[in-house]
Amino acid sequence: MRSCHACKKEVPQELKPGRKEECLFCKADLHCCLNCSFYDRSAAKHCKEPVAERVQEKAKANFCDYFLFAESRPGAASDSGAEKARNALDELFRK
Repeated sequence: MRSCHACKKEVPQELKPGRKEECLFCKADLHCCLNCSFYDRSAAKHCKEPVAERVQEKAKANFCDYFLFAESRPGAASDSGAEKARNALDELFRK
C-alpha cells in the first residue's frame, strides 16, 4: 500500500507519480523525498541512495531519478512514537 506523506490516505498502486503529480485528496506533491523509499532522516542528506543529489525541501516535488514510492504495510506504524509514549503514560497514570 502506498500513502501520501501529508494526509496519510492511500494512493492508487497504478499511479506512477511524475514530478508534477499531486495527491488526489490533499494536493500535496507525490514525487518528493517524504514519499520515497530511500528517505531516511538518519542517513546523510536524509537519503539512503548514496549518489543522489541533496534535496533542500523534502516535501516538495523534485527531479530525483532515484525516486521509488515507499510501500507501507497496512496497520504498520499507525501510531507514532510520541503517540505510543503518550498512551503508555495514560495507562500508567489512569485511576
